Amino acid sequence: MATMDKSAFFEHAAEVLRENDLGTYTVPTKGLYPFQWNWDSCLTALGQAHIDERRAWLEIETLFDNQWEDGMVPHIVFHKRDDGYFPGPDVWGTNRPVPTSGITQPAVAGFAVARLFERAKDKELARERASALLPKIHRWHEWFYANRDPQKTGLVAIIHPWESGRDNSIDWDDAFSRVPTEGVGEYHRRDTDHADPTHRPTKEQYDRYIWLVKHFRSLKWDTSKLHDASPFQVVDPGFNAILIRACSELAGLANELNLPDIAAKNDAMANQGLSALEELWSDVHGQYMCYDRKAGHLIDSLSIGGLLTAFAAIPKSRAKALTVRIADIESKTNYLIASHDPSDVRYDGKRYWRGPAWLIVNYMIADGLTAAGENEMARRIINSSFDLIRESGFSEYYDPIDGDPCGGSRFTWTAAMVLEFLLVV
Repeated sequence: MATMDKSAFFEHAAEVLRENDLGTYTVPTKGLYPFQWNWDSCLTALGQAHIDERRAWLEIETLFDNQWEDGMVPHIVFHKRDDGYFPGPDVWGTNRPVPTSGITQPAVAGFAVARLFERAKDKELARERASALLPKIHRWHEWFYANRDPQKTGLVAIIHPWESGRDNSIDWDDAFSRVPTEGVGEYHRRDTDHADPTHRPTKEQYDRYIWLVKHFRSLKWDTSKLHDASPFQVVDPGFNAILIRACSELAGLANELNLPDIAAKNDAMANQGLSALEELWSDVHGQYMCYDRKAGHLIDSLSIGGLLTAFAAIPKSRAKALTVRIADIESKTNYLIASHDPSDVRYDGKRYWRGPAWLIVNYMIADGLTAAGENEMARRIINSSFDLIRESGFSEYYDPIDGDPCGGSRFTWTAAMVLEFLLVV
């Protein structure tokens, strides 16, 4: 990639970050997502650090300023009123000083903070900010294993598809069918006002999303009760891999900051999680699979969730097998990585997480494959990501066959990932 080309990518990505910056937090994109989202902010901070390190730390600090007393970090923080999104704070009814949702999202913060610290030019600032954040992130990790792994298996479950970040994945279809739709009432979705409805979850899926929110609200958002009370309990290998990687990174950083207790506990959580993750491996499919905890079996669905496990320190033999799986998907598409195998009859290349490619997932998988020595595939994923940007701009996600832009436009975390990719091209 020529120097001028890299410079243009950098400036365009930085422009997207600036326009979605509200001072102490960023919105994913104007209109469609007007609040602060958990894993969006943590991944966005990686991009912000290329422009302003202090601003990057503030992004994550703002999120953790709204951590619950039990340790949970919510998936949305409603910093100010905006009727452009549903469900808003009135529907969630969590009764927080600053309104939030009542569920969480992938625990990428530990990884993000460790990476910010590692690359920091202002080491004094980084030490100060990381030292303050580490105990909070540690409490979140402990919350996960206490509240989403009651049988102490080493793997946590999501209890709402929104927690996974992969809202309408094909992985959830069977388990999600157990969630009722009765009694949801009338509501007006706002996402389809801003984006093509054919790119978004269906009305039936939304009814089930809202039923779960109302069900959890009826339990007064007691997070110690929600796992067992949910008809939807799914162990997502990608979600767990992110948590495992975060625990491992936090352990290393805690050692460097002379916090041995936090280091030891996170190291133990990471090791147990890595060992347990092997229970989700499928020799037949050559990748990790989701597990339906309520039904007691693996879910036969070849999604990006099983490939995202590359982000954790899985055995190199597994990383090599995942490279083979990605190459197989690559042979069926023009851009990497489809969020679901296109050979599945349920595949939909433009509908959110039922097929489209996402740069954030490309980033995490490429990062993990590089660490495992699968450098050639990592390079192909990164180069394909730049091809998507050239073809369709900084979109939320992309059709992996025709490269069409889908969802929101001028998307914050897409731009942040471009800034990250520029380090290695």
